[in-house]
Amino acid sequence: MKAALSSAAALSLALGLSACGDAARSDADKSEAVSTSLPKGWSRLAGQDVARLENPGVQRLPVAARGDDGVTVEIRDTSRTIAGGDDIIEMFDALGRSSDIFAAPKESATETGRGARHRYLLNRATGAEGVLSLKGTVFFGNSSQRHSRLSAQLRAAGTPAIVIDSGQPAPARIRRIAAAIGLADAGEQLARKVEAQYAQAAAIAKTVSRKPRVIQLSATGAGGHPAVLGVGAPSSRLIAIAGGTDIGTEIGVKGASPLSPEGMVQAGPEVIVMTETDLKTFGGEEGLLKSYPTLAQTPAIIDGRVFIMPDLQLKTGGIASGAGVVALARAFAALDFE
Repeated sequence: MKAALSSAAALSLALGLSACGDAARSDADKSEAVSTSLPKGWSRLAGQDVARLENPGVQRLPVAARGDDGVTVEIRDTSRTIAGGDDIIEMFDALGRSSDIFAAPKESATETGRGARHRYLLNRATGAEGVLSLKGTVFFGNSSQRHSRLSAQLRAAGTPAIVIDSGQPAPARIRRIAAAIGLADAGEQLARKVEAQYAQAAAIAKTVSRKPRVIQLSATGAGGHPAVLGVGAPSSRLIAIAGGTDIGTEIGVKGASPLSPEGMVQAGPEVIVMTETDLKTFGGEEGLLKSYPTLAQTPAIIDGRVFIMPDLQLKTGGIASGAGVVALARAFAALDFE
């Protein structure tokens, strides 16, 4: 039988109602998906309880912090921070340091990033000269592969630069970034909040016996081209915690990789997840199916099970991933495959 949301679950998803029962099952039935201007069956899925702190405390600098490129850096001033990604910006926002974000990537999906004094192009070809011209006090990178060389060049020119890779679990990254900007205690509090959300999602997942086969698609993950995400992508970890089988991981994708038309059919995704930015970049359903024509033959498209999520809740592996993984777990638990 065609798998879909049960009528009760669909009502819960639409109206935000919760059902009675044990705590884990109640969480599974709560709504956080809303369909608006999307193809039939597609849903916008967003967790509402993103971890925040009322009082992050007083910043204490200088700090000696070791990056994932193996270099220990002394950070004395974050007032003109050059951010290497939205997950870095999100951390500064949560810790009350939004005004420190002096420069942000042009493609930033965050309000703070879009409002930064400087917007710069950050990709594999970005050179140290352009970043140095921004005259920042510190650079925070989020990818050992993409930012280690740049960071070394910046340090050689006298600008502190640290890389804290996005491939590690969110709570660990939260603690490390917070400590690096002199707010270790606040980082610990935030990390514990996110860990609690991960545990909540895992509890929901345990109530479900049928794991959906889930694929995350990126419009630009393979060097600017459409890709499937897999091992090392923050979203892959979230899908697994939420009770899904991550297809990218299953087929051995490391990071992001294109998938052939035949491979897409063989993978047989029952659920597709992607970010708002990727949906826009694909050009909606029409653009998605143009990039991956054989998706039309998969259960996910045939049965209309496509979840569109905020970038920060799915893709960047930061604070908002806690709310995102709970939303995913509830959505997976509401699917009816009988």
